[in-house]
Amino acid sequence: MEKKKEAIMQVVILISTCVCIVAVLLICLFLLISGVPAIAKIGPFRFFAGTIWRPDGEIFGILPMILGSLYVTAGAILVGVPIGVLTAIYMARFCPPALYRILYPAVSLLAGIPSVVYGFFGLMVLVPLTRNLFGGNGSSILTASLLLGIMILPTIISVSEASLRAVPQSYYEGSLAMGATHEESVFRAVVPAAKSGILSAVVLGIGRAVGETMAVVMVAGNQARLPAGLLRGVRTLTANIVLEMGYAADLHREALIATGVVLFVFILLTNLLFSLLKRGRRE
Repeated sequence: MEKKKEAIMQVVILISTCVCIVAVLLICLFLLISGVPAIAKIGPFRFFAGTIWRPDGEIFGILPMILGSLYVTAGAILVGVPIGVLTAIYMARFCPPALYRILYPAVSLLAGIPSVVYGFFGLMVLVPLTRNLFGGNGSSILTASLLLGIMILPTIISVSEASLRAVPQSYYEGSLAMGATHEESVFRAVVPAAKSGILSAVVLGIGRAVGETMAVVMVAGNQARLPAGLLRGVRTLTANIVLEMGYAADLHREALIATGVVLFVFILLTNLLFSLLKRGRRE
């Protein structure tokens, strides 16, 4: 009976894996079939290096959106990664049990908040705050980076904490036995052993930041121009698609799908870089 159950579960797992693979392949096929011909029609150089996006004149240059996505994602990483990793270390190795019972549900709650709620928070709180502190109109790269940095915190904290807790206790105890303090044992023995998991958390956070749409639309300014400073508005690749897909047609629609291809390639390159880093560490 147990063997039958195991065989059934193996079949179920195999089917689930095949469904996931087929879904990814179908997405790739759709993007390639619908997006690559548009790049050929527009011209690769004009599409990737063009600085003007003007659909009514059939001018489709996505360089401002590429740079906008890179700037906003880089800002989110600078904000979210240090805070997220340090919070995970505190929760895993320093946090009192009574406080942990409050922090853990709070982090889980942050993960469940819809993007539009984050966007509304950014629009009503962060935009006026950055406008009053730094000038400008508040809808800027800085505001979008702060908001995305907050949004990726739950992912980084939860994955990093799980990785830290998965480190064998003997690492910590062996460090203590060698005369190290509690802090030294955590940062010199436990954290290095959890580097792979922490790096995974960072990559997942980057994926969340790159793919975020609604919150960025509400706070980034959505100006299809080259970034001109942290306090100026910008448009990301995702925002460009969601703002114009509703009324786009013909070459305009194909150009937006091609923008999705670029976004998809960004995610693939991020995952590839992560795989190469993990392989380098193992070697």
